[in-house]
Amino acid sequence: MTLDLRADPIKLTAALVDVPSVSRDEAKIADLVEEALREQTTGFEVVRHGNVVLARTRRGLPTRVILAGHLDTVPIADNVPSRPDEIDGEAVLFGCGTVDMKSGDAVFLHLAATIADPAHDLTLIFYDGEEIAAEFNGLGQIERELPEWLEGDLAILGEPSAGWIEAGCQGTLRVRLTTAGVRAHSARAWLGENAIHGLAPLLERLSGYVAREVDIDGCVYREGLSAVRVSGGVAGNVVPDAAEVDVNFRFAPDRSVEQAIAHVREVFDGLDVSFEVTDSSPGALPGLTAPAAATLIDSVNAHGGGGVRAKYGWTDVSRFAARGIPAVNFGPGDPNLAHKRDEHVPLSQITAVTAMLRSYLSGA
Repeated sequence: MTLDLRADPIKLTAALVDVPSVSRDEAKIADLVEEALREQTTGFEVVRHGNVVLARTRRGLPTRVILAGHLDTVPIADNVPSRPDEIDGEAVLFGCGTVDMKSGDAVFLHLAATIADPAHDLTLIFYDGEEIAAEFNGLGQIERELPEWLEGDLAILGEPSAGWIEAGCQGTLRVRLTTAGVRAHSARAWLGENAIHGLAPLLERLSGYVAREVDIDGCVYREGLSAVRVSGGVAGNVVPDAAEVDVNFRFAPDRSVEQAIAHVREVFDGLDVSFEVTDSSPGALPGLTAPAAATLIDSVNAHGGGGVRAKYGWTDVSRFAARGIPAVNFGPGDPNLAHKRDEHVPLSQITAVTAMLRSYLSGA
């Protein structure tokens, strides 16, 4: 099997979806992408690093744009191979990864092979392990081992955004709050102290929490503080002596991780609970005032794109923002359909995003 990068990106999307690439099993699709880039593009240096495929031009142009997309998907749910269909008269493509994010990958690959005279030097990064624990993220590996490949004036991640520019991203923080009690037989409950009951004031503060909204560069980020896991109990006849709640704080990118931790501590101040940070990742500021980003916005608007909005959730744009590089999410597909059994992308969005990025990258 070979990938035809010059084919319609709709057809290329289907071809990518038809190659199973669940996280930790990306070798085959990486082989195909590497082979296609080497044989079907001109002026690109192509490098393979594990299951990450890198390519870049060195034309000496004044700006460099990074196009990055992950090759892995969540586990297949009887939705490979791809299947064309219609929904309310609109042509769509069903299949695992159609939204997240093989349609975005297809657009990037197609443009790399078909733009003869780009207005910017280009770097392409197709990486593995995005859908699983951060330690397996191929982009993180490149950041640690080949950081020069992440240098540029703007990074565009092909994450699904339905043709909108979704700027920046929220930060995420997970905290484990634990209450302590005294174990006892439930028939003589007065001899113990129920740690699960001790969660009540903590949960009350969560239910009464008022989320902050922040406008940054015209993008409104709404924060959220949520209990995402509760654990406690020993047996059906035992008053438990320990209980815990995992809390997830999605915070606007104007806060640092340290400021987010301090805020969550303040929310639960005065309660008799232990506090443990179990995971954190910083957000990414929109960076829309950077010249390269402003030009992208103009190009998208000129071609009837959705416009600009905040990104809810965390994506790898954070890695670029931490390096001072403006980064946006921009790709076909409704992000609300990602990971679903009926995941599907409108064909018109693949075509539209291709046209908008072609205009931007060629300086039309």
